[in-house]
Amino acid sequence: MNIDAESVAMAVPVRDMTLSPELRLRVISAAVLAPLTLALIWLGGPVFLALLIGVSYLLAREWVALVETWGGALVLASLCSVAAAATFFGYPVWGLLVMAVAALAIGVMAPADSPDRGFSALGPLYVGGACVALMWLRMRPEYGFELVLWLFLVVWATDIGAYFVGRSFGGAKLARAVSPGKTWSGLFGGVGCAAAVGGVFAWAVGIAGAHMGAFIGAVLAVVAQLGDLFESLLKRRKGVKDSGNLIPGHGGLLDRVDGVMTAAPGLAVLAWLIKL
Repeated sequence: MNIDAESVAMAVPVRDMTLSPELRLRVISAAVLAPLTLALIWLGGPVFLALLIGVSYLLAREWVALVETWGGALVLASLCSVAAAATFFGYPVWGLLVMAVAALAIGVMAPADSPDRGFSALGPLYVGGACVALMWLRMRPEYGFELVLWLFLVVWATDIGAYFVGRSFGGAKLARAVSPGKTWSGLFGGVGCAAAVGGVFAWAVGIAGAHMGAFIGAVLAVVAQLGDLFESLLKRRKGVKDSGNLIPGHGGLLDRVDGVMTAAPGLAVLAWLIKL
């Protein structure tokens, strides 16, 4: 759904900003998928719940492919679906409790000699936590759709700003051991772009003032980049380039929403704290 932040920056500044064939394919795929996704978010209610249930299964499959998890993808997806449904019916705390208990159970049941044992317990919190956060945001009575749209716009702005600024200026590496392509200039470019988009959108629709919207956008940009680095770490441990091959030119679904996976809980916490 969003432009790849996996190669957000290059080591050497480049002036040729011509879109490569691979990037063109990514833009085309995003142009097809983004309107459909936004339409389902706008419909909300049971339609959005169904979307999250389907997405949770796809994400669970990719998670299990990267991290050996006790119970497999179907168990993980079912737990995440229960948590999302609990949130839909007005019980987000119960949804989070389901994820916490599931994380503990999966961690205990994972084979003691498994190198993925520590990571496997994160599955319910990672996938389920994002589903609960997205459902909770969409269920907000006044600005439900706007909050979810704001989240996606900020994450997209982060990816786009990081990609083009990092590609233009290069510079010092952000996390060479995890994702060699990322640079500090790309991070700052993503934060700046997210702050601008977040501030303008929040002010335009009345969610918050421009300064608060820009601040939240900047915070979410950092959180989204951490999510991107976390997924890069998982792929590096597994020795794969993409989490899957679901989307042409994009790889797996997790490759496209890695920033959303961490930014959604981040926005939910901020929205709860400042009463959005």
